[in-house]
Amino acid sequence: MPTLHFRNAVPADATRCYHIETSAYEGDEAATLEKIATRIALYPQGFLILEVDGEVIGFINSGCAQEVVMSDESFKELVGHSPDAPNVVIMSVVVDPDHQGKGYSTQLMEAFVQRMQGMGKKTIHLMCKDHHVELYKRMGYGYVQPSASDHGGMAWHEMVMDIQALDTEGRS
Repeated sequence: MPTLHFRNAVPADATRCYHIETSAYEGDEAATLEKIATRIALYPQGFLILEVDGEVIGFINSGCAQEVVMSDESFKELVGHSPDAPNVVIMSVVVDPDHQGKGYSTQLMEAFVQRMQGMGKKTIHLMCKDHHVELYKRMGYGYVQPSASDHGGMAWHEMVMDIQALDTEGRS
């Protein structure tokens, strides 16, 4: 059984995360090394790393906002990010293609949601492509709308999870 470890990213993780990002995303939809390094530097609490047997194999990175505008491209560089804001915006959920299909993305997302709940966040927002909508619904996200974003020249869908409601339900 592999040993899983979740931790916040550190600057030394940027290059490995960039390699995972570019191997898993198509063309322009992958973040640059500079954007990944900026996300780690400005909000390591929202950049969760998954290690399996000591190897970084996946991550989720995010920022926080008072008001979420999913099509805001500048937010991907954390322009407008406020660490104390209640709404989390996920920018990448990615697992190395060599490790996909093993349930790691679900475990990564579960750990991320728990951490965001522990930080008192209210909602988690993300955008995904058509073929991931049902996956995120199974994880507890609600469908919002087709996105105005054409990031990477692709069609995206906005999803949201009310983690404050999950926290309340979990305690009842």
